[in-house]
Amino acid sequence: MTAQEAFVGVGTLVNVVTIILGSLIGLAVGGRLGVQTRSTITDVLGLITAVIAGLSIIPVTHPALNAAVGHQAGFTVILLALLIGAIIGSGLHIEDRLNGLGDTAKRYFTRDSGDRRFVDGFVTATLVFCVGPLAILGSLSDGLGRGADQLYVKAILDGFSAIAFASALGGGVLLSAVAVALYQGTLTLLGRLLGTLLTAAEIDALTVTGGIILLGLAIRLIGIKQIRVADLLPALVLAPLLVAVAGAL
Repeated sequence: MTAQEAFVGVGTLVNVVTIILGSLIGLAVGGRLGVQTRSTITDVLGLITAVIAGLSIIPVTHPALNAAVGHQAGFTVILLALLIGAIIGSGLHIEDRLNGLGDTAKRYFTRDSGDRRFVDGFVTATLVFCVGPLAILGSLSDGLGRGADQLYVKAILDGFSAIAFASALGGGVLLSAVAVALYQGTLTLLGRLLGTLLTAAEIDALTVTGGIILLGLAIRLIGIKQIRVADLLPALVLAPLLVAVAGAL
């Protein structure tokens, strides 16, 4: 029996451990880094996030997606998902609630109520670690018993990212491990209980939508504009649903 067959959820467990270790290392060295250095590190993370986002957007041209929704209509479906998702997310105040969760956690874990880095670290790291397609597809694959290889790759990436995030943004990054455990654990359980959930076209739509949200996060990290990326998260649910609806018409 291989490690990935030992038990369902091992991929998420490994991922959480690497985030914790990376965060602790980042916190240990973060105090030795100047403000300018930490700012540059954050800019680099923003640039890397933009690259990952660009790669995630490529499936908008895949034949499976366009065959399911109609010729060249894939981008239209993604646009609708993002627009409707933004309306829903804004109405539910997801960004504000996530910030509020970070503020609440900060009151328990730090005495400096004026330090926004804790909240920024929690929110930014949670979005980076949870929004990417590897988090969704890897967790589902693990739950389906197809192995946790994707999550192992994600764990390595997240571990190194956590070092950089924690050194630049502080202890809030460590708390993101809890969000990753809950989020990926839930997706793994869904994969275990429900079997194959998405078609190839629906996976493509979800991946592209996640890529665009990551691009918004990259713009935010670099400091170009503070896009309320958390309010766009409902689009991740809407994108595959709209593909299914379009395919049924």
